[in-house]
Amino acid sequence: MRSYRTLFRTPEFTPFLLSFAAHAAAQTIGGLALGTQVFRATGSPLLSAVSMFGPQLAQVLGAAFLLSGADRLRPRAALTGLALAFAAGTAVLALPGLPVGAVFAVVLAQGLIASVGGGVRAGLLNDILPKEGYVLGRSVFNMLWGLMQVAGFATGGALLALLTPRTCLLLAAALYALSALGTRLGLTARPPRFSGRPSVSATWRTNALLWSSRPRRLTYLGLWIPNGLVVGCDSLFVSYAPGAAGTLFACGALGMFVGDVTVARLVPTAWRPRLAVPLRLLLATPYLFFFLRPGVALSAVAAAVAAVGFAASLVLQERLMSLTPDDLAGQALGLHFVGMSTLQGIGAAVAGTLAQLTSPATAMTLLAAGSVTVTLTLAALGRHEERRSAVPGTRTRPGDVPEPAAAD
Repeated sequence: MRSYRTLFRTPEFTPFLLSFAAHAAAQTIGGLALGTQVFRATGSPLLSAVSMFGPQLAQVLGAAFLLSGADRLRPRAALTGLALAFAAGTAVLALPGLPVGAVFAVVLAQGLIASVGGGVRAGLLNDILPKEGYVLGRSVFNMLWGLMQVAGFATGGALLALLTPRTCLLLAAALYALSALGTRLGLTARPPRFSGRPSVSATWRTNALLWSSRPRRLTYLGLWIPNGLVVGCDSLFVSYAPGAAGTLFACGALGMFVGDVTVARLVPTAWRPRLAVPLRLLLATPYLFFFLRPGVALSAVAAAVAAVGFAASLVLQERLMSLTPDDLAGQALGLHFVGMSTLQGIGAAVAGTLAQLTSPATAMTLLAAGSVTVTLTLAALGRHEERRSAVPGTRTRPGDVPEPAAAD
């Protein structure tokens, strides 16, 4: 499946995409409003960054205890309930006089319930589309996420100039409710992908199975760590340029959109694995120059160029699916999204801490250097694995397919 026309003719794809659009808009506008509200109240880059990306930190608990639900819950009911829970939580965040401690309690609760949502959504996309259409469909979701960020951050920045952060949070709550309505009315009821009830033991057992393969481990680490460190850079936009954070976020989202379109639509399938390392290096390199403290215009260009590198996730998600049985696709993708979100939350916390001790510009440079180092290390490990598997008599476990050097 190489045609967008064919993709949008697939039953349920369009309503599924539209409900996700409302969810993404709510998350973007609500995150910017909350980060601004916390920064105005505390003046702390750390608390502002964690308020925007803190939900990701709680997702590690979901990965440990709840992730089996990605394949064991009815997708429509799970996504509808998730959106309604976010609507309620965001409305609570808009309450006047809410203490900062209570804000973070709500934020962490939202992250915990969101830990299942990524796997359910990705698994459902895998069910709606044929295998050959997954990368194209995933890229459309990524592009839409980028467009919603461009529109959401631009709109959110404009709204924050006119309205209070609490009013913007109420708007985000309404968008979450709209997403729930679209999911409930636009999708058909499907049975769970895997029999049995969600449980802690099932979550641990399947996670252990997914992690037992060396190629999957390298793929997961490539998806998680470089991405998380660069998102830590992004989390400092509010403290780096308080009056232009919406512009920087919007330019980053535009770069992400360009990268996804290019990789999914224009790059031949056979070439994709070769792009994983260059794209991840591109993701971090522009931030190495932030120690020079560029102005808003140059910072916006750097953010846009760097964000093209987020398209590396398409390449690595495709590889992850090639290494994973179909009946575990939801939890495998859920583990990816939870791990990625958790590392993004950790990246935001580390970035905020470094910014408190030094400056936002210095913190961005240090995190970018860390991302480059991790990418090069994973590439070296991939080449070592390829050489090891090529030695006569070397034994590998089932599913432990050697990792191509170019894929890391």
